[in-house]
Amino acid sequence: DMYAKCGSIQHARQVFDKMPEQSVVSWNTMIAAYGQHGHGGEALELVEKMQQKGVKLDQITFVCILSACNHAGLVEEGCQFFDSMNRDHGVAPETEHYACMVDLLGRSGNLKEAQNFVQKMPFQPSASVWCAILGACRIHDYLELAKHTAECVLELDPQGTSAFVLLSNIYAASSRWNDKLKVRTMMENRGVKKRQPGCTWIEV
Repeated sequence: DMYAKCGSIQHARQVFDKMPEQSVVSWNTMIAAYGQHGHGGEALELVEKMQQKGVKLDQITFVCILSACNHAGLVEEGCQFFDSMNRDHGVAPETEHYACMVDLLGRSGNLKEAQNFVQKMPFQPSASVWCAILGACRIHDYLELAKHTAECVLELDPQGTSAFVLLSNIYAASSRWNDKLKVRTMMENRGVKKRQPGCTWIEV
């Protein structure tokens, strides 16, 4: 996990391969590492090997898989794995899995399909699911859908900064400065403050 987070995937894999016993946690960590660095193909190859070893895929495994597909733009593969969760593995999709799928579909430009996916969810979409669509709206400049989606997020999380910041950035990208200013004013009126970036005292 340390090597992977530092970007040294090769060293992470060497440590993984030398482990005397590979638990589902170690498999998930290695799959996530490949996914985070855009190596979707390698992540899915590892999933196949995991199954060959008889290791049972759990809920976290599928989050890692769907995230890997998302980072690599593997839409078809992501849809296939999502469909197989309950059917083949007895793992019921939860909010995190739906959010990954909505993000995968949205980032690839399939906004309509992402919307339909949300409407078919067996439970009420969370703010994270709506934020995934809002993020896709920013990428593909879907202004009207962004406004509706932001309203859905704010109903669920009135004090959250994500919807405000994303909507503000969408307006800025479209040069709609008055609308951007309205969003900032709304944030101030609600007492919502944009999160400050993290910092560290470690000197390099």
